[in-house]
Amino acid sequence: MSPHSRTSRVSIRAAALAASAAMVVLGVQAGTATATATASVDRAAGTSAVPPSTSPLNSSPLSASQRVTALRQAQAGAATTARTIGLDTAVEKLVVRDVVKDADGTVHTRYERTYAGLPVLGGDLVVHTAKDGRSKGVSKATAARVAVASTDAAVTPAGARKGALTAAADDAPAAKTTTDAPRKVIWAATGKPTLAYETVVHGLQHDGTPSELHVITDATTGKQLYTHEAIETGTGTSQYSGTVPLGTTPGTSGYTLTDGARGSHRTYDLNGGTTGTGTLFSDADDVWGNGLPSNRQTAAADAHYGAALTWDFYKNELGRNGIAGDGKAAYSRVHYGNAYVNAFWSDQCFCMTYGDGAGNSRPLTSIDVAGHEMTHGLTSRTAGLRYSGESGGLNEATSDIIGTSVEFFANNANDTGDYLIGEKIDIHGNGTPLRYMDKPSKDGSSADNWSKTVGRLDVHHSSGVANHFFYLLSEGSGAKTINGVSYNSPTYDGSTVTGIGRAKAYRIWYKALTSYMTSTTGYAGARTATLQAATDLYGAAGAEYQAVNRAWAAVNVK
Repeated sequence: MSPHSRTSRVSIRAAALAASAAMVVLGVQAGTATATATASVDRAAGTSAVPPSTSPLNSSPLSASQRVTALRQAQAGAATTARTIGLDTAVEKLVVRDVVKDADGTVHTRYERTYAGLPVLGGDLVVHTAKDGRSKGVSKATAARVAVASTDAAVTPAGARKGALTAAADDAPAAKTTTDAPRKVIWAATGKPTLAYETVVHGLQHDGTPSELHVITDATTGKQLYTHEAIETGTGTSQYSGTVPLGTTPGTSGYTLTDGARGSHRTYDLNGGTTGTGTLFSDADDVWGNGLPSNRQTAAADAHYGAALTWDFYKNELGRNGIAGDGKAAYSRVHYGNAYVNAFWSDQCFCMTYGDGAGNSRPLTSIDVAGHEMTHGLTSRTAGLRYSGESGGLNEATSDIIGTSVEFFANNANDTGDYLIGEKIDIHGNGTPLRYMDKPSKDGSSADNWSKTVGRLDVHHSSGVANHFFYLLSEGSGAKTINGVSYNSPTYDGSTVTGIGRAKAYRIWYKALTSYMTSTTGYAGARTATLQAATDLYGAAGAEYQAVNRAWAAVNVK
């Protein structure tokens, strides 16, 4: 394709380095991939769905204007909804966060909750309503009644801030010295709902990654209740080589890395900085990078292309219009810091950020980094899975699942799809990947199956249970070779699982994430959510429902 193509989808030589996100890996890929038209949507009534690859989910995606209208209408009826589901409307209010509409007219409305004007953390819920207005149930982050004796705090904001700084110092050795003003909240994510303060402590993690540590402090006793790192990160570097198409926009003096076909996604150069947006990449001839990391455009091409592929996967396979479902793009920042061996997603900037890596010059051709990173944003805008315990493992697994699915979707000869996470990085120096979806324990740390202690693991390792489930649901158990890679997936109970195919599996997972999971969902809740999603998409009597049930049993979630 000519670099001066009128469509601004230019062929570029790229080899970018982009480190992985909270999954620990990756970068971008080689080959050609063009934007594809939105697949048709199955609008037939009922729960049957069209075969994979011919249509996205059994859903009816809302246009940007329809979504705005749906959100406005849902908020107008929020007080009635609160009464209907049994909330104490004298003190409890609902705030609409998202609306999902199924092909049969069922609407899933996601709400945050307030109590006496205070945010209820862990009070989110999803109301499911049939087309004729009948209730189809409510998915709640907490079953507890939200009520506190008083909203007057015994602990002062200054006291909460001091305690939060102490907690941050204990959490990691890096500097964490500034805070936002503590805000009073109701903490309902664990145990009995409690009046508390949420304090966000800013600084740096030990490897130079920004830190946004959320500290929850009991407003009566001063006890630390919970901490949560909002910057979701991993470890790894990657380079990618090949000629790929990019979405760019012509200007008065050349072109910029602004993808007008995908929400105007932009890619910026931080030039070694760690704050701000950076400088928008521009070029006179619309040919970006030279395949070498020494060219600053190479990393930009890598990140920009990976973001485009992920956008297309969301749109064509999941029927989703961007990360937040509103047609608006995030943005990418490359060349973060000095020899920074990481990448991260931040809700605060709604952006992906990539370092240049250090000490790893092996060329890579992987694109799962973009799928993984952007999907942290997707999770934040939907279920909002808290980044610790079992919900944190599900958060990480969601990014691994979608990142892997994007890699298969790319259908790139230089980076064929596989169920290995970070296989190109060789961060261990022995040719092994970071994680394995068919048998997660092969990395030495991840869990193959659920146990009572799995929530105590680092979220990158507790994710193994869901990654294993997804592999089994997609491909089945036992020995097999896929795209030249050998797998041998065991089961907890010695059972044999027959896969239903990757496309059905990721559509079930996405449906569960967007319609049924909440901020506190753990593995038992994920099982319930995916079984309901399988029912919605393929029917309760379908082979897909039974496969979901068997795949969860095979990882000891029953």
